[in-house]
Amino acid sequence: MAGKSARTLLLIRLLQLKTYNELAEALRQFDLTPLQYMVLSLAGHRGNSSTADLARRFQIAPQSMNEVVATLQGKKLIVRREAPEHRRILHIRLTAAGIKLLHKCEREVDRLERSIFHDFPRGELAAFRAMMMKALAESAGEIAAAE
Repeated sequence: MAGKSARTLLLIRLLQLKTYNELAEALRQFDLTPLQYMVLSLAGHRGNSSTADLARRFQIAPQSMNEVVATLQGKKLIVRREAPEHRRILHIRLTAAGIKLLHKCEREVDRLERSIFHDFPRGELAAFRAMMMKALAESAGEIAAAE
C-alpha cells in the first residue's frame, strides 16, 4: 500500500493529543485542567447547566463530573444554586473570581488557537470547524450553543 496517506482517524487522534497537551500546558499557569476550563467555559456561556448536564455533555460519569465541580467550587470559581423549576437540580454559575479567571483563560486559549492554526487561512479554518461539527452532528448543536 505504498503512497497511501495516514488514516483520518490517526490524524484526528494525533491532532487531539497535540492540542490537548498544549492546552494542558497553557492552563497550568491558572491551576486548571482542560476539563475544568471547559466546565468554566460552558458555565460562563450557557449558565443553567447542572452537573448531570455537564457529565452528559462531556461524556463522563456523573461521579467524575461531581469531582470536577467540587474542585471548582473549592477554588471558589463556581457556585451551585437550586433550579427554580426543580429544587433538587443544582445549576452551576460562575463566581466573580470564576468570571475573571475565565477571561484570562480565554485570552490564553485564543493565543494558543492562533499559534496552532496560524497556517490556516480564515476560510479554511471555518471549513475545518464546519467539517468537525458535521462529524460530531449528534452533539454539534450543543457545541454551537456553547460558543
